[in-house]
Amino acid sequence: MHSKRLRPPYARDYLSLGMRNLLLAIAILGCQISHGQSADPAAHSAATTPSGHPPTQSTTPAAATHPAWSLRSNIYEVNTRQYTAQGTFNAFAGHLDRLQAMGVEILWFMPINPISHLDRKGTLGSYYAVADYTAVNPEFGTLNDFKRLVRLAHERGMKVLIDWVPNHTGADNRWLSQHPGFYVKDSSGKATIPYDWTDTRQLNYANPELRDSMIDAMKFWVSQADIDGFRCDVAWNVPGDFWTDCIRQLKAMKSIFMLAEGDKAYLPTSGFDATYPWEMFHKMVQVAAGERPAFALDSVLQYYNSIYPKGAMQMYFTSNHDENSSNGADYATFPGPAHAPFAVFTQTMPNDIPLIYGGQEEPVLRAIRFFDKDTIGFHTLGRRTFYKTLLMLRRQDPALDADAAFEKLPSGADSAVYAFVRKKAGRQVLVLLNFSRQPQAVDLPPSIAGRALDVFTDKFVSVRRQLILQPWDYKVYEYGSTHK
Repeated sequence: MHSKRLRPPYARDYLSLGMRNLLLAIAILGCQISHGQSADPAAHSAATTPSGHPPTQSTTPAAATHPAWSLRSNIYEVNTRQYTAQGTFNAFAGHLDRLQAMGVEILWFMPINPISHLDRKGTLGSYYAVADYTAVNPEFGTLNDFKRLVRLAHERGMKVLIDWVPNHTGADNRWLSQHPGFYVKDSSGKATIPYDWTDTRQLNYANPELRDSMIDAMKFWVSQADIDGFRCDVAWNVPGDFWTDCIRQLKAMKSIFMLAEGDKAYLPTSGFDATYPWEMFHKMVQVAAGERPAFALDSVLQYYNSIYPKGAMQMYFTSNHDENSSNGADYATFPGPAHAPFAVFTQTMPNDIPLIYGGQEEPVLRAIRFFDKDTIGFHTLGRRTFYKTLLMLRRQDPALDADAAFEKLPSGADSAVYAFVRKKAGRQVLVLLNFSRQPQAVDLPPSIAGRALDVFTDKFVSVRRQLILQPWDYKVYEYGSTHK
């Protein structure tokens, strides 16, 4: 999505507003009553831009379509322009070995297409104002350079997703002159501008020819570059019946992974493998700020379970390009030591495929500019070992598979501590997170007692029911581990 542009808070999208609020209120009420608290309904706002006709739902089972390689995987977002001083595919390729060693498995490249010049923002423009869907931004290199990068990633066991912008095009995309009927028009016959995104023009999904052309453009990248899937920008404003047809055709070509920017209930039933957990991210920010108790996260989890089909995945994160450039993630939303327990949370939750935004391993403690050159710079890699520990744990332990069982545990300090176990195939992982700036005395159920590997010290210990968690502390214990 274009950063620093008006849109619903935290880029969230919405069901029927009344139904969504009702479902969330019920979840919150049930969760808070269980903790002896009064209900506190969440506030929501909604805004959508017509894309021809309203979204529709299908009945496609969500879990049945996931590529097997995605269930124990992770995603790393690549901002090609800012990743290196050169800002090219070839320069980024020099980081592949480092990322492979850290445990990165899926590379998501922000849009690689040429950027429109008309109404361009900043000196270089937004990646999300696409001028040509089947060409490469010359700023980054050539199509052959990108094909080489995909091949090098595949040789290292990595998958590659590209960012796709189906809701709108750039203001001088070739379709505006070649296919003017592909666009929603205003009263004067001009292509409309969605929101305040003045460098873009709104596509019209009531046009069958547009639908076919969009699918053909996506097929181009699967067949020509051998990519492994798409992250679909503003997927929440594109009709569900389009997605059902599109994803069916793409998955017939290859076992691809489809990630939707959005959290509407129709997205996973339309064939998407994963969606954005915007409600959860928003609640995480509130918990980190001390505005909500840790157990408020339960209400969001219950809400997701109530609207999504079984097996639907969410991409948990503490930062991404929008949140970093516009809202101070993660350096301001999860500042200093607060980052670690929330990062562990994003790596260990059920139905989860976690995201690391390129630069978080450094870490980059500033907003990366969106429309101009602003090289990230990798020097200390201060969080590399931390992230490697989590990514390798996910790779090795089936208890952290997306479909592994999840059990929330009482901790005796539930307002500040989030405790849970994940289980699968005779394996178990215990996670203890202190989401507060005060020490917390924890009293856990007898079932957790036993010998386990302390993942962050790499030592076997006898897990005790009663312990003290230091401010912003995090503990991960692996039971049944045969590695050390």
